[in-house]
Amino acid sequence: MLVPKDRSVISEVVELPHFYQYLHRHIEWQITWVQQGSGTLIAGNNMHPFVAGDIFLIGPNLPHLFKSNPEYFGGNSELTIKACSLYFNPSGVLAALFDLPEMVAGRSFLQQHKHGFKIPSVDNKQIAAAMLAICNASGKEVLFGLMKFLDTLQAIKGAVQPLCSAIYSSDISETEGRKLSETLNFIMRNYNNQITLEDVANAAYMTPQAFCRYFKKHTGHTFISFLNEVRINDACKSLLYGNNSDCISGAAYKAGFNSITNFNRVFKSIIGKSPKLYIETYHNLSKNTAMAG
Repeated sequence: MLVPKDRSVISEVVELPHFYQYLHRHIEWQITWVQQGSGTLIAGNNMHPFVAGDIFLIGPNLPHLFKSNPEYFGGNSELTIKACSLYFNPSGVLAALFDLPEMVAGRSFLQQHKHGFKIPSVDNKQIAAAMLAICNASGKEVLFGLMKFLDTLQAIKGAVQPLCSAIYSSDISETEGRKLSETLNFIMRNYNNQITLEDVANAAYMTPQAFCRYFKKHTGHTFISFLNEVRINDACKSLLYGNNSDCISGAAYKAGFNSITNFNRVFKSIIGKSPKLYIETYHNLSKNTAMAG
């Protein structure tokens, strides 16, 4: 439980070498503004790259992890992250407020977006300002700030990008939720090794057949499709920061692939282009952006 008894909305600012490394979930809604840092947000059964300035609304009970880029874990890294987050629970101490007739629209909006979404960049400034107002408020001003924040949220102009597919179910028991988080954490800790279905099924204390049904039911992914997406996501980061001739093979092996042919095939099926073209496209885009600036 994140919200203390003497506060209905909690605000938190963290400044650390990297983001918290473990997948976790909680009953509160969370809105996080990444002020400094870059990496990948894993939310439910989906992944979203993030950079400084991005803001995410994360639904209750949705397993999530802000995974910092590899360079944040270098031995001599001077890189740091900074993020501002708010947490609130419409079903807890705020239930009476959300039951008011005037809150119907806000309550409906949250129900409609139960997994949360990435805030469109065009709306970041307004959302960040509403968040800061709550962070700097005290007493009843916190509640006024929350209501204003919800109004600002409902008035966003850009197209909403959901954090994960509607098929993903976060409405699971505490025991099941803990097991799912532990399973996904096992994958995140071991994906760059030769992890097998039997390995992850054993970690979940299930037979491979039962684990396959369980994992598909709760994530909408097969184990292999999820593992491949995690590995390719890691490889993308390595490719963009590689600076030598064998960076493609290095990225493949570092991400857990033991065959370059298989890596190229999986990479193209997920990203839509070859690793080489992916690197070229990124560098051309960066060069054009720099010239335009």
